[in-house]
Amino acid sequence: MPRNSREEWKTYNSVFDNFTNRNLFKLGSQGYYTELLSIIAPGKEAVVFTAKKTDGSCVAVKVYRLETANFRKMFDYLRVDPRLPKLGKGSAAGDPKRRTIFSWTEREYRNLLLAREANVRAPMPIAYKDNILVMELIGDGSDASPLLKHQTPEDMRSFAEQSIEMLYAWAKAGMVHGDLSEYNIINHNEQPVWIDFSHSALLKAPNGVELLERDVKNLCAYFKKHGVAFDEKKVLATALKQVKQE
Repeated sequence: MPRNSREEWKTYNSVFDNFTNRNLFKLGSQGYYTELLSIIAPGKEAVVFTAKKTDGSCVAVKVYRLETANFRKMFDYLRVDPRLPKLGKGSAAGDPKRRTIFSWTEREYRNLLLAREANVRAPMPIAYKDNILVMELIGDGSDASPLLKHQTPEDMRSFAEQSIEMLYAWAKAGMVHGDLSEYNIINHNEQPVWIDFSHSALLKAPNGVELLERDVKNLCAYFKKHGVAFDEKKVLATALKQVKQE
């Protein structure tokens, strides 16, 4: 694996503990990739890498940090998610921190599947194991497409309208992203692709509507800053109306 800088070296060392290394080896042995190539996104809770497959194509591999991830915040989200009744069971049952991180990874995998079913543009999830998630790489070859934060669309109105329609589609599926911003939307060939679905929750969850309000506020504020204004209250009302129609 290439280590292009001192900072990258530190990132690798903080992610690849023995447990994670074993799981990466197992997933590689199962044919999901042959080697990790480079870091796409280093984060406090997880690091995303590009990984090469035998046919030369690439996937994204997201590794949640076992030591530095905010598992208490994760648990607050997980404990109100009725889709994860096994939280607290399994091979890591004696370690609540790892148990929480593993459930968090599973939750993101499930949310990505559901997003695809709901016609929300998102990476295709491929596999997961404990703290590792393998998914489609959004980009060209081994080059990941940029975040919205780093590349402004040429046609901002079209991009904004597509993003709002995705918000409605996700609400119609009874879901809310929970962490939408220009940092969690990819600009892929002038089309929005959502990422980081680990925060996504059922709209009927105790904090579901609150999360939706935050997503709407963040989207509207960003697009307004770039010259495309939406009525925030109208967008929220329309999103909630989608749920009632379901």
